[in-house]
Formats: sequence, structure tokens, C-alpha cells
Amino acid sequence: MALLDIRDLKLALGDKPILKGLTLSLEAGQVLGIVGESGSGKSMTALSILGLPPRGATLGGTIGFEGQDLVGLPDAAIARLRGDRIGMVFQEPMTALNPVMTIGAQVAEVVRLHRKASRAEARAAARQALDRVGLEDIPLTRYPHELSGGQRQRVAIAIAVVLSPRLLIADEPTTALDVTTQAQILNLLLRLVREDGAALILISHDLALVAQAADRVAVMKDGEIVEQGETGVLFKTLAHPYTRALAADAERMPVRTRKPDVEAVPVLEARDVVRDYPGARGFLRAGPPVRVLPGVSLAIRPGEIVGLVGESGSGKSTLLRALLALDPVQGGEVRLAGAPFTPTSPRRDRRAIQLVFQDPQGSLNPRWTVERLVAEPLHLLDEKLSAAERRAQVEAVLAKVGLPPEVADRYPHQFSGGQRQRIAIARALIVEPEVIALDEAVSALDVTVRAEVLDLLAKLSDDLGVAYLFVTHDMGVVRGLTDRVLVMRKGQIVESGPTAEVFANPQHPYTAQLIAATPDLARALAARG
Repeated sequence: MALLDIRDLKLALGDKPILKGLTLSLEAGQVLGIVGESGSGKSMTALSILGLPPRGATLGGTIGFEGQDLVGLPDAAIARLRGDRIGMVFQEPMTALNPVMTIGAQVAEVVRLHRKASRAEARAAARQALDRVGLEDIPLTRYPHELSGGQRQRVAIAIAVVLSPRLLIADEPTTALDVTTQAQILNLLLRLVREDGAALILISHDLALVAQAADRVAVMKDGEIVEQGETGVLFKTLAHPYTRALAADAERMPVRTRKPDVEAVPVLEARDVVRDYPGARGFLRAGPPVRVLPGVSLAIRPGEIVGLVGESGSGKSTLLRALLALDPVQGGEVRLAGAPFTPTSPRRDRRAIQLVFQDPQGSLNPRWTVERLVAEPLHLLDEKLSAAERRAQVEAVLAKVGLPPEVADRYPHQFSGGQRQRIAIARALIVEPEVIALDEAVSALDVTVRAEVLDLLAKLSDDLGVAYLFVTHDMGVVRGLTDRVLVMRKGQIVESGPTAEVFANPQHPYTAQLIAATPDLARALAARG
């Protein structure tokens, strides 16, 4: 008997069908990968298994788990399974973890809820679980905000596996992590599943990641499984047109037609930038400052696309804040469009550099219309525009990012993730900047939308001559889009050069490590033989 046996699973919100008759099974010890675009029903399938469908949803079909049908099971009965027999690892650990509870208390809470354990026994179980996920040196008294992204995800995994569940569901567990940490987390999940003889459902939009880890793959589109089978066979045959389209989008690289002028004066330059953080506060006085950037230099020229890569904690975000003049520097200088750029520079100087964030939903005010959102940077201009002029500029820049003028009157929640990111790009473009910094701007997008946004960015660079600083942990994006790459480690740029040369022949061991840790679909399939 299969550990998980789903038959004709249907879920509807009112008259709208969300899941349309899913059928799949999973044996103990197996890893099932579920792939598909955003909105295809992947996460809704996981929530249905957990007995957490949206309020007002109707569920039909059967979800057989250990011989018991979970559909229609009373809330109290299914609550006893969650955390005990079925564990869940969510995409964003900072959201999944309680910020006002210590990590030890959060892991121990699961033990006390499902076992008749004393505080001491629950605490001991928490310590053992955290040790098991590689956090041996982290005290139980730490809070989530005191940990790195990879450490927080390990805490979330410890919560999910502390009671050795029979089924573990991981919903995009590595999306927000750098490639090295991503590989560590994936290997950790696979090791825990093997050790416990459990089954794993790995939900991801990263085809290479799934090809590397899963025994079987189910491909979802519009609430249906359009294809499923053994991983190597499915990816080699690509029988369904949608699966072929996903694989093509995963491998697609933007086409650049314009080459930057390498002799031109840089539009953005850092000269021996030094950045210190205040030292830890002790009794009566603070400790010595901590130097996080010991003297970093870089230059970006008109129309050039430069990638900045490195693990979490390498200094990328600190350097970006210094380049944006959001933080003061303790040495060296930042120059923008040929002039010094500091936190006290005139407001109009900020027109030359704009920023696109990782999460468009979080960076767009949900109460503002698209017109107001896109027009927001216009206050950086010296001249004041009339309402008609502002509307005309908004519509013109929306056209540049492939959106019709009527969307100006809508709100962010009325758009898909890819459309919201187009709106964020339009907001950055409206003041005609010299350079745009993109902070993990495509990491949260599925492969199809990511390919569309990267094509758009390449076209805008060709058409407008705008330069990009692409801060990312996605080595595949860097390889396909950028002209040059800067590799950062422990606050220093340890390697730089033309992207193709760096990837073909990395000179620094750290660069080689990052490239080797990057999931690759062809390499994953070749390893399967």
C-alpha cells in the first residue's frame, strides 16, 4: 500500500475550480517533485494534504495517508497528524517562525503538543533535532532574527522533522537561499528522508533542482497534473507540450544586441569603499566596530549589465546600500554619473540610480493605483508635472515594459507576480536613470515568468542604454544575462571578469564552488545515466 494515495482530488472556491481531479501516489522512501508555474496548484495541493484549504473551499476525492482518508476528517483528528505524521517546510522561514519565541521553544512546542513530554524532555528533543540539522553550535535561546537565512531554514526543518514524520512536504524550501546554502538544505532534506524511511514531496519551480533530487516528477498546469513519471524518463522524453515549454524556459537565455562601451566613463563607481558596523554593546560601552567592507572597488559603464554574486553574508547587501547612498561609508567614495554620491547628496541626484526589489508584492503599496506607484519617483525631478503630463509619462513607461495604459487605474493585487515585477521595473524607469540596481529581482518567479522578465530587461538595456547591477544568488541568471560578474566573499570581491570567461575558467576556488553548487538540468539528467 502506498504511503500517500491521492485519487481524483478536487478543490473549488465557490464556482471556481482550483484543483481538477488530481491523482498521484507516493511510497515510503520516495521523493516526489511537483513542478509548474505560479498558480498551477502546487501549494494548494500541499495545503489540501495538510487539511488547510482556504476558508470556504470545498474538497472532493480522496487523500489516502497510511490507509486513512484525510478528506472529511475532523479538524481535531487532522491536527493530530500535522507536525507528527506529516511535516511541512515552508518557503520563507522568517514568516514561518515566530519572531518572539526562541528557536528552542519553537521546536520543543511541537514535541509538547503531540507527546506527553515534560519541558525538560521537549527541550532535549529540540536540542537533538537542531543538532541533527547541523545547528550544533547554535544555542536554543537564539531568536530567528539572530540567524542567517540558511540557519532559519534549518530551524524550520528541525520543527518539521523533530517527531520523525512519515511524510515531509517542502514548498519551495530553497528559493530565497544562495546556491551553496541551497545545496546544503537539499542534501539535508534528502538525508533526513533516507534516515527516517519517510517520503518527501518537493515543490519547486526549479526544474534542475527537482531533476537532481526527485525519484518521480508530477507536472502541474491550471490545477491539473498534465504529466508524471520517473524523473529521468520524464525529462528526457518531455512528452507533454507544457513540460517541453517549461524545460525550454528553464534553459532560455536573453539575447543581447547592444555591447557596452568599455572605455566610457563609469555611471556608477566605488573606490576603495570601507563600511564598518557598530560593535556589540557591552556593559557601559560598545565594543570596537566590525569592518564588513575592507575596501571594495567596482565600476559599471553605460549600458553594461554587471552581476554581483556571493553567499548570504558575503557583503552584497551592505555594498548595495553603500552604492545607493543609504548608508554612510567610513572610507573611500561612491561616484554616480561622475560626481560624489553620499547620503547627503541632493535629492535630484538620486534620479540617476533606481532600485528593483526581490518581492514586487512587498515593494508595491497595495492601496495605491499603478499610476501612483509608477509615478512615485517623479518627485526627484526639478520640474513639477501636471496631472495630464504625469499620466502620459506613466502610460509611456508602462508601454515600455509591455503593459497596456488601462492598467494604470488598477491595484497591485489585480496582477500576477510577473506583471507586478513589470510594474516595479516601470517605476524604476520613469525617471530615466543611468543605472538600475536589481536585488534578487527574479528569484521568486517561476521559470516561465523569469524568462519573460529577463528578456524584458535585456531589451530595455538594448533600447535605452540603461546599466544594471544585478545582485543575485542565481548563477544561471548571471550566466545568461550579464556582461561581467563580480564574485564577493567575506566583504571582498575575490574574482571579476567577463561572465563567459569566469564561468568557463574560474580562477578562485570559491567561484568554482558556487558554479558547482548551481543546479543544472543537463548535468542532473546526465548523472542519472
